[in-house]
Amino acid sequence: MPLALLKLLSYRDNNDFVWQSFIIPLLEWSHILFSDASMGADTIDVAIEFVLQNFTEMNKLWVRMQYQLSRFMYHNGNGGHAGTLVIVNYLILLGDPELRLGIALSGLQGPIGEKEKRAKGRSELRDLVGKNLHVLSQLEGVDLDMYKDSVLPRILEQVVNCKDELAQHYLMDCIIQVFPDEYHLQTLETLLSAFPQLQPTVDIKTVLSPLMDRLSNYAASSTEVLPEFLKAEAFSKLSNAVGKVIEAQVDMPIFGAVTLYVSLLTFTLRIHPDRLDYVDQILGACVLRLSGIAKLEDSKATKQLVALLSAPLEKYKDISTALDLPNYLLVMDHLDTATKKVMAMIIIQNMKNTACISAADKVESLFELIKGLVKDLDGSEDELDEDDFEEEQNSVARLIHYLYCNDAKEMFKIILTVKKHVLLGGPKRFSFTVPPLVFSSLKVYLPYISPYHFGNILFHMVHLTIMRIAEYNLSACILKLILLDPGLQLLRRLQCPDGDVNGDDISDTQKKIFQLLHQIIEALLSVPSPELALRLYLQCAEAASQCGFEPVSYEFLTQAFILYEEEVADSKAQVTAIHLIIGTLQRMNVFGIENRDTLTHKATGYSAKLLKKPDQCRAVYACAHLFWATYQDGIQDGESAVFLSNPNTITKTGILWLKEWDRKVRRWVGLSAGPVHAIDGQGVLLCLKRALRIANATQQMVHASRGNNEHVALFVEILNKYLYFFDKGIPQITNSIIQDLIELVRTELKNDNEKTDPSGSAEAFFSSTLRYIEFQKQKGGNISENFKQLEI
Repeated sequence: MPLALLKLLSYRDNNDFVWQSFIIPLLEWSHILFSDASMGADTIDVAIEFVLQNFTEMNKLWVRMQYQLSRFMYHNGNGGHAGTLVIVNYLILLGDPELRLGIALSGLQGPIGEKEKRAKGRSELRDLVGKNLHVLSQLEGVDLDMYKDSVLPRILEQVVNCKDELAQHYLMDCIIQVFPDEYHLQTLETLLSAFPQLQPTVDIKTVLSPLMDRLSNYAASSTEVLPEFLKAEAFSKLSNAVGKVIEAQVDMPIFGAVTLYVSLLTFTLRIHPDRLDYVDQILGACVLRLSGIAKLEDSKATKQLVALLSAPLEKYKDISTALDLPNYLLVMDHLDTATKKVMAMIIIQNMKNTACISAADKVESLFELIKGLVKDLDGSEDELDEDDFEEEQNSVARLIHYLYCNDAKEMFKIILTVKKHVLLGGPKRFSFTVPPLVFSSLKVYLPYISPYHFGNILFHMVHLTIMRIAEYNLSACILKLILLDPGLQLLRRLQCPDGDVNGDDISDTQKKIFQLLHQIIEALLSVPSPELALRLYLQCAEAASQCGFEPVSYEFLTQAFILYEEEVADSKAQVTAIHLIIGTLQRMNVFGIENRDTLTHKATGYSAKLLKKPDQCRAVYACAHLFWATYQDGIQDGESAVFLSNPNTITKTGILWLKEWDRKVRRWVGLSAGPVHAIDGQGVLLCLKRALRIANATQQMVHASRGNNEHVALFVEILNKYLYFFDKGIPQITNSIIQDLIELVRTELKNDNEKTDPSGSAEAFFSSTLRYIEFQKQKGGNISENFKQLEI
């Protein structure tokens, strides 16, 4: 039955109306009839031939309907088809009445709305043309070989020969959608060869892009199919096809061309993720297509170009890979300024997945990519919301911290590269970008800091040992430790494995870094931002101290003092700045006696010149720590301080003599020439007495003006400082001094009007201090004995 029916249906009358009225409905059931298991090979061949012939004729009819506006349904002008209408209506009822009505009866409705009816009929006929291909794809007999040898060539021949723009686009889309991905892969060359032959007005991107997307998804579905893609040389064929299509369609808009490149790149990244040359080849082809266009103005094309640039970042999760693509930057150059900033933010966000960029040439390429954020492009300043601007610059600041190399020389090149771009950004960006650049520059010191810290700890241990036995045979013990102690020999090798070390020598690279840091920080003065510049000077001074570079550290501190004196005018900023200077100087142990005394007295002098008396008092008593500073890195200094300050153990002359030995020994082992300790109990006492005098002056001013008890809080704070140094065992801080100060505070609290301090904060502070004294009494040890003499 099926074979006989097929032979009957193979007959075609020249009447289009009969063909569309009789054959169309039967197509609805053809895939059921042809899937009968009893069908033999001959039947399958006839079935395929029938569907192909039906597809061909229906497509021709569909195309003719576009041009035959005066002849639609009727072969001639008479109404001699009454008998046929019975068959038509019967078959319509058997098939899909609603679908057929627009086609079979549209010619019988009269002239009213005839154009709209014909358009609707043609649209419905288009669906039926596509249904032929769908039926063909469902036939069990259509295997890969038959599809490759017979089916696809026949279909493509009809598509190319119809010469109709709408038909070609629709049919190519149907081919891609209805047939399996495996068939497309194996017949890729044949299928792609049809694209350049299509009409120039066909929107090929909407057909070719889905093909590449389907193949990409097919490759992602299973790793087992990847060898098939390699065997079929899919990339080469698709790349050539895209190039030929873009070349053939000279009027293709930029949006269409870039869309094709995006699909091709997505396909390549899934099939050949290891072939960066393929990726760069696609980017290069895009650059060639965009040649002659300075900046894209088409928003759709711009969006696709961003997708093209984002694809490698999303795939590799590493900006370093994108920096290896020479054409990546060339593509990005075609974006407008606003889009460049968006793309730069995407790149910086991707840096979270990157370990570090450790080559100066890659850093240069990176800053070329993000130059929209680093500086104002086109010589004009962009009007940008302040919050958005801060977000952008903070992103650049985070990026700078990802630039690092263990090799000091290469790191220096990286810093020079970053500095070049950062300083082009203008003053409004300096406060964001200069600080991370300074801290990145300090990373160059890391190879020098680690041995230095180790050496300081080791030397401090040796130093304490010398001091403990100094009263017996000082010179002999020192010589023995220097010559025989294996730790010092190890330290010498760590500090300079290639030969002798001079603690004051600085390499050329280090000198350049110091000079560079000065230049970078000086740029902040154009903002102006003196407070930030002062903080950075202090940070550099401390870093130089940790490396044992006394002259450099002294120079940075000098610049900080100059900046404080000439640029910091606000009284609150001065208070903050002087405390920063004092805290930094306290942590530094690189200076010799002369330099340290100069800096310490300078800080004390500035502290006493602050505008408000309470600020003066607090800054001055903070300076007391500068006269008794011990090494900070994890070495307990209580016992050494007691030993060194005990007049029964070592005289003042002995301490000075040991300081000189300290400098010589440290210079021999390659550490800084400065002392480990800054020990001056008399200086501590003078600072505290000066703070007490300022507090007394504050008392007089307060009583004369506001009448509050702010001075009492100052007295309690000074008392706590006395207790701190008393706990350290400084001989100049005696029991009587502390006892007198306790009584002073009690008297002031007793005489003070309660209304001046309704919260009772000063009294509570004093009570807490007394509890601390009581705790120290119960603690035990030498210090406890001293506290027991205090009466609270």
